[in-house]
Amino acid sequence: MKGSSPKETPRELGYRMPAEFEPHEATWISWPHNPEDWPGKFQPIPWVYAEIVGQLAQVEDLHILVDDAAAEKRARGILTRTGANPLRIHFHRWPTDRVWTRDSGPIFLKKSHQHQPLADDLDLMLAREASAPVAVTNWKFNAWAKYSDWHLDDKIPQQVAKLLGLPQWTPVVETAAGSHRVVLEGGSIDVNGAGTLITTEECLLSEVQQRNPGVSREQLERVFQDYLGIDQVLWMNRGIAGDDTHGHVDDVTRFVGPNTIVTVVEPNREDENHLPLAENLDRLKSARNLRGKPFEIIELPMPPPVVFQRQRLPASYANFYIANGLVLVPTVNRSTDRAALNILAEAFRSHEVVGIYCGDLIWGLGALHCMTQQQPKAAAPTTP
Repeated sequence: MKGSSPKETPRELGYRMPAEFEPHEATWISWPHNPEDWPGKFQPIPWVYAEIVGQLAQVEDLHILVDDAAAEKRARGILTRTGANPLRIHFHRWPTDRVWTRDSGPIFLKKSHQHQPLADDLDLMLAREASAPVAVTNWKFNAWAKYSDWHLDDKIPQQVAKLLGLPQWTPVVETAAGSHRVVLEGGSIDVNGAGTLITTEECLLSEVQQRNPGVSREQLERVFQDYLGIDQVLWMNRGIAGDDTHGHVDDVTRFVGPNTIVTVVEPNREDENHLPLAENLDRLKSARNLRGKPFEIIELPMPPPVVFQRQRLPASYANFYIANGLVLVPTVNRSTDRAALNILAEAFRSHEVVGIYCGDLIWGLGALHCMTQQQPKAAAPTTP
């Protein structure tokens, strides 16, 4: 079954999508190679990546996709100069269209011994899994239904499944036009690992975006149930201003624990983010978990508008990445940076919280979470 598509759905076999805050085996990224993704600002981008890789290589392995041998040599040279741990870095010469591996890469699954709503406490959640095989879901990537160059990126999940020898599923749904391979980007969803998923209506249900034409809300929820082990979907309304993906939830609302949610807010009533983020907050406050209890909500500030060449960029502290004992947070040299870092440090008391300056990186319309994709550990650690 390894590298193949089993007939049963992942849910039928006991798989679920684990939360990002659960233990990782590795992080997957693609090395920057296309100057057009950062017009006029490409030169510092590989060095930003090197800083991020250096931080992550302290706590877990890195799988880095490069276009060819020459690109690998350049990347190795930069990483050597910045002191990244070479023993934890693994290169794969797989050409890509872009570097946003969160959206084009595989969404990994982990097998639970029993399918049931898991505990609110992370330690209890992990203790229920003595060992947990890992699998891959291979969703269609079509460059956010906006660009024509996506075919190389769409191959990444299948390449990962083959390399790691993992079973994989390709989610499909039936429409009036026939069988439809479901389009889904990793940045459009976030999960708590215990059966709840957060997304936005703007991204997945918008008539304008047409990611999955003819597919209803109910059909998407069933797909999440079958392929990600989801029992509950929390639908937010819209994403933030400047978001090229039109509503990715990883700029808006994130799980930081099985029952704890961080969500960005904008107190300035004149800012275009104020109303949509206020509505999202209201929805979260009204939401209940699978046990009928409210979620713990943590409010995270938005930075003042970040504008370059008269274009507002999608700057958000919610685009952080959770690694093993480490949380990397995008900063933009604004007065709100310190407050955001302090809030997240309080939310992640068992992690080191590190700010990474992303003022240049975000000109490419993405940040730390957009560029990373976590691979869960195949076996849960022994509970102390």
